[in-house]
Amino acid sequence: MRQILICVPLLALCGCVQTLASAAVDVVTLPVKVVSAGVDAATTSQSEADEKRGREIRKQGEERGRQLRLLQERCQRRRALPTDDCTSVQPR
Repeated sequence: MRQILICVPLLALCGCVQTLASAAVDVVTLPVKVVSAGVDAATTSQSEADEKRGREIRKQGEERGRQLRLLQERCQRRRALPTDDCTSVQPR
């Protein structure tokens, strides 16, 4: 009977010990996770830099195309700006 009285509290504490161990591991690993997240946010990988540069080049190309279309339209309607060179623009 005495053995049963000793075993029951020990079994009940087993879950508490596991929870405490889990919480201790979380407390220990938290600073590592925070620092690694900060480093990831502060640094740019090569692929991210390549993607950003590709977006910039694509955006510049789109803007050049838009400006060329506006120039062609102005020259075609004979409303060229003083800075427009209509001789270099091919008619549509």
